[in-house]
Amino acid sequence: MATAEQLKGDVKDISLVEAGKRKIEWAQQQMPVLQIIRKRFSKEQPLKGIRISACLHVTSETANLGITLRDGGADVVLCASNPLSTQDEVAAALTREFGIPTYAIKGEDNTTYYNHLNAAIDHKPHITMDDGADLVTTLLTKRMDLVSNVIGGTEETTTGVIRLRAMAKDGTLKYPVIAVNDAETKHFFDNRYGTGQSTIDGIIRATNLLLAGLRVVIAGYGWCGRGVAMRAKGLGADVIVTEVNPVKGIEAVMDGFRVMPMADAAKEGDVFITVTGNKNAIRAEHFEAMKSGAVVANSGHFNVEIDIPALERMSKAKREARPLVDEYELKDGRKIYLLGEGRLVNLAMAEGHPAAVMDMSFANQALSAEYLVGHAKELKPQVYVVPEHIDKEIARLKLESMGHKLDKLTAEQERYLSSWQEGT
Repeated sequence: MATAEQLKGDVKDISLVEAGKRKIEWAQQQMPVLQIIRKRFSKEQPLKGIRISACLHVTSETANLGITLRDGGADVVLCASNPLSTQDEVAAALTREFGIPTYAIKGEDNTTYYNHLNAAIDHKPHITMDDGADLVTTLLTKRMDLVSNVIGGTEETTTGVIRLRAMAKDGTLKYPVIAVNDAETKHFFDNRYGTGQSTIDGIIRATNLLLAGLRVVIAGYGWCGRGVAMRAKGLGADVIVTEVNPVKGIEAVMDGFRVMPMADAAKEGDVFITVTGNKNAIRAEHFEAMKSGAVVANSGHFNVEIDIPALERMSKAKREARPLVDEYELKDGRKIYLLGEGRLVNLAMAEGHPAAVMDMSFANQALSAEYLVGHAKELKPQVYVVPEHIDKEIARLKLESMGHKLDKLTAEQERYLSSWQEGT
């Protein structure tokens, strides 16, 4: 139990602590790899004396990461990485029960969001953990006086990694950051299976639509887009993909999907989902072409994927049709429905990724933090991939926890793979 001195943070309702504890415990049961790491961390204390400021989605899965870091000796502060992704009961439990000051309120406005970011930066972190790079961006543009404390950081998302690589390219990045997003045990699984399931979950919870028979348009066929397309197809939707990359486009075709420009897809679609990591994937000319009743959602990190200001300008009326489902009535009478203010639909309208897949993502976060403590002095201010041995160990532990075993190479096979003499 946290002491009065530890009860910092800013949460919606501290009395939600018991509900938050139950939610955290439920997720913990489905995160065996992280629990293995937690036990070792508790014994070895590899993060002792390290201050960590984390800007992540405040969910029950994230709570288990925070507890693992704390048990490894770290002094952890957490803030939300999205105004609509916080689970208020989890924020309460982390703050009061687990001694992790949490600055997060579901539905917080933009001013509060950045106040919370700055509260996390006030912690004077040695390590930053980001989900979208808002924390590191704020630190490097507004709080440069604290950068000298930082030995390294981690980044969870595709969008954040894109931003960080741009920073490194122009010399703005001042410390090494490990791209947790690019670990094979993250993007192959979290992005594909996590985003795939949770995005569809959020859309169905928000609308109660029957996806079977509908035309679902997915903007972007990266790992997240692949996952969403797979799940939508499995529910009987006619899936259309829009892409700018010809390699990803042909892959979508080979996977059984139609590929076309958004200008054409806008005329056909019933449900639109953006997962591009870019700006204005759906914009005014696309809204102009949509049929009345079209549902628009985003599962990329930032709501800039949908040109919401354009939709506002094109509309003569707006009302809430269902919780966090905004009905925009266009000037010609057509109606377009925007889910979750265009923010991450899987977190705004549902609970985010299942714990079982976040187990691997957050194992990468924990082990990357440990790696930074031991190796930061050797690293330059650029973006690094998760070391391969960490990635493979997480996969091995996950397989083991699921009751599966790998085969092993024989001595003869190892010799063959390391030689060139033997041929036909």
